[in-house]
Amino acid sequence: MILASKLSLWDYLQHSFVWYALIVGSLIALCSSLLGVTLVLKRYSFIGDGLSHVAFGVMAVATVLKLANQMILVMPVTILTAIILLQTGEKARVKGDAAIAMVSVSSLALGYMLMNVFPTNSANVSGDVCTTLFGSSSILTLSMTDVIVSITLSVIVILMYVLMYNRLFAVTFDETFVRATGMPAKLYNLIIALIISVIIVLGMNLVGSLLISALVIFPALSAMRLMHTFRGVVVFSVITSLIAAISGILMSILFATPVGATIVTVDMCFYMICLVLGKVLRR
Repeated sequence: MILASKLSLWDYLQHSFVWYALIVGSLIALCSSLLGVTLVLKRYSFIGDGLSHVAFGVMAVATVLKLANQMILVMPVTILTAIILLQTGEKARVKGDAAIAMVSVSSLALGYMLMNVFPTNSANVSGDVCTTLFGSSSILTLSMTDVIVSITLSVIVILMYVLMYNRLFAVTFDETFVRATGMPAKLYNLIIALIISVIIVLGMNLVGSLLISALVIFPALSAMRLMHTFRGVVVFSVITSLIAAISGILMSILFATPVGATIVTVDMCFYMICLVLGKVLRR
């Protein structure tokens, strides 16, 4: 049963942990929505799901190895996997989809098995797995160091997207033309792989590995129901994603609901509203 908190929203906003969560959550939502448009248009949206499962498997390995900083192992492996999957997808889309599905389920199975077979510092393995898959309250317990790292990585992602905007636009709509003009299409796909990997790893603390794809897909799909230009879709996607993240975090604090699930639910509501509005406006 969901019980409303006795404290008001203003009372919660007096605490630094709420502002940390809002800052990091907003940045993750912003980065996810920016690249989400490109991934959806290139029909690579499922890669976010596959990479999040890979990150879960690597995180399980890092937990078993008792690494103090799991990011040291999770980030490079996730980036490498993204590069491999995108290269496979270029050659044959069916094979690429199959590769993503294979890597996804294998990583989930391996991660869960490792966390059950090998002893960890936590006695509640099922709870740890559920927390990693569906998100947790860790977004509400961020330290200043976590916030700084998230801000730094997010700023790098945003700068890369802004500086590469025209090139990403070209490779999104006509990769064959980009190659014909002598532009390094493989390099652009490498940049996409790098950006999405960083977003996936950052987003796992917000919504969990099973729900991270929602941050990438829903804002883009919502924007496509109403907007008719690439720039319009990107801007609208960013706005809806930020509203969903901020409102989802605040609602989860006020009503004691899971952070990740609440944000995704708000994203789903936005999509349904945009879907209905899009049909009405086309009449």
